[in-house]
Amino acid sequence: MVARHEATKDLGDRILKVDHAGEHGAVNIYRGQILIARLTARHLVDELKAFGAHEQRHRAIFAAELHLRDLPRCRSYLLCGMSGYALGLITGLLGAGAISATTAAVERVVLRHLQHQLAVLRDNDPHAVAAISAIIADEQQHHDASALHLDGDAIWPRILSPLVSASTEAVIWLGMRL
Repeated sequence: MVARHEATKDLGDRILKVDHAGEHGAVNIYRGQILIARLTARHLVDELKAFGAHEQRHRAIFAAELHLRDLPRCRSYLLCGMSGYALGLITGLLGAGAISATTAAVERVVLRHLQHQLAVLRDNDPHAVAAISAIIADEQQHHDASALHLDGDAIWPRILSPLVSASTEAVIWLGMRL
């Protein structure tokens, strides 16, 4: 029983570190998108600012939990930040459809991972479960609002969704192993 609890605690620690890094990436996606959307998708700027503020709060939730556990941030933290900013700039340049497709794709992957994390940690790490649970509604809102902006015949969801989803999965996979 003790070995299982320790293994779950270690998994909870790794998950929180990766979630913290992921939120840093999300903050930077929105920073990049906001910078460029002022020129390419002005009607989305206020929504992007609100989403970015949510992601900053999420990052702070995970940072506080890492601090309580005396854990360093994930080794993928800077990678998430830099790649998130680059993704935000590029999709901002491509316009409103690309911005919305990117958010919908990222959040779809993130929501699936968060639900899995809750299932794995539910009985063994109540603090990690509380931190993860605190962000799910915002992430769902980001997904749903962005999906509503998408035109079913538009090219960006068909091109970006698989690329962004695979990239998000790869960053999570890498973060869990660093």
